[in-house]
Amino acid sequence: MTIIYFRLTDSCNDVVGRVGGVTQLDNVLYVACYNKIRTLAADTLRPLVNIDVKGMIDPRDIVVCRDDRQLYVADYGSLWRVSVDDHSYVKWLSNESTTHTFDALSVTSRRLLVTSWWWPSPRLRQYSMTDRQLLRVVELPQYVREVWHGVETTRGTFVVGHRGTSQDERQCAVSELFSFDVSSGAYECGNLDIQLSCLFSTMVF
Repeated sequence: MTIIYFRLTDSCNDVVGRVGGVTQLDNVLYVACYNKIRTLAADTLRPLVNIDVKGMIDPRDIVVCRDDRQLYVADYGSLWRVSVDDHSYVKWLSNESTTHTFDALSVTSRRLLVTSWWWPSPRLRQYSMTDRQLLRVVELPQYVREVWHGVETTRGTFVVGHRGTSQDERQCAVSELFSFDVSSGAYECGNLDIQLSCLFSTMVF
């Protein structure tokens, strides 16, 4: 595997600010930066066009759905949907109606999984990409202090990277949420992989 580092600059050759996320569709890279999405050729990293998204101020993640050719961008207080074809965009969701932040995203088929790191409590929310309907709220065990990212597996379970385990609230781990506790309304965490879990659990703040 080859890792390439590059400096993302604007037309004046000034280094662009913080990058919120990168995704790829076909031979185009989409990079979320400040109030726009910059595009580059995936093979040469040659800059292409910029997609201006007015109102986007703090992008934190970006994913693409290959079925509808739409980008989904997690802004701190909003979730944007942007067409890769005509570059039209719409504020798809806002925390004025959902009362949580949009911090990390993942796509499975026609479902969008939104991770809220910590406010008002760490959780995952799953939405239909067809009609924006909230399909599921995944509450995590109380010992989980922060959750950084989540993905849905083909088995319908969820894999999350998080801080806080049943042994130590400072430990970092990767866990699979595999069963739902009806009494507490939360999923139980199990080790995704013994070696991987041990590796992450040694990373203590």
